[in-house]
Amino acid sequence: MSRPFGLSVSATIGLALVCSFIVLAVFGPMFAPFSPTQIDLGNRLAEPSSTHWFGTDENGIDVLSAMLSGARVALIISGLVTFISASLGTFLGLAAGYFKGAVDEFLMRIVDILLAFPRILLNIAIVALVAKPGVGTLIVALAANGWVGYARLVRGQVLSTAELEYVAAAKSLGASHLRIMLRHILPNIFPIIVVQMSLAFGTVIIVEASLSFLGLGPQLSYTWGALLDQGRTFMWMGHRLALIPGVAIMIVVLGTNLLGDGLRDRFDPKN
Repeated sequence: MSRPFGLSVSATIGLALVCSFIVLAVFGPMFAPFSPTQIDLGNRLAEPSSTHWFGTDENGIDVLSAMLSGARVALIISGLVTFISASLGTFLGLAAGYFKGAVDEFLMRIVDILLAFPRILLNIAIVALVAKPGVGTLIVALAANGWVGYARLVRGQVLSTAELEYVAAAKSLGASHLRIMLRHILPNIFPIIVVQMSLAFGTVIIVEASLSFLGLGPQLSYTWGALLDQGRTFMWMGHRLALIPGVAIMIVVLGTNLLGDGLRDRFDPKN
């Protein structure tokens, strides 16, 4: 049986997991049986049933509905952070690798400074500046240092690509710097950027869930990190409330890693 895009079996599984997550995040809340904030104190901590497939939490909120709404939040945050980080990092990496000299030194020193700080601590510091952080605040916090990996990766690729014959030919024909970077260099390194984005997507989900678990994420009770924190409180009654969001995070991150590894093998010219 043929596999999509010539991917390996593991990468195909990863693609299926990621696509399933996206479909559930986009359409799941529309078909959720209950509101993710609908409290039913008379049905607290109910076990899974035909009415509540994943049971209810300590406030009687349907866990399945909360998980589907949390998936949408995770998709929005991870998607936007990955896109913003990749766009900014690619632009700065292109500039650093192409122009070299003072531009390269200035941008790479900024990268070195940001890499000197543990990523999660810098994210916490930025979020802590806001009294009630929302989705927008978290996106800014995660993108603030999320671009540095892309910038360093793209810079290294540009330094080698800029010396190839077709780039020299474009320069000799009088092509502008912007045209050379966007029309000749970027398309050749774009597959590597896609691989980095697929791997980073899962990382952002973990960081977002970690901040929500610590109470520093969006002030929403149904983010996966918040649900994991709520489940931890009731571990003494059973592992269900903590296990469900934990397994969901694990599956999505596993899917992005499998897909990223598969794309890296697919685009590797040695294979």
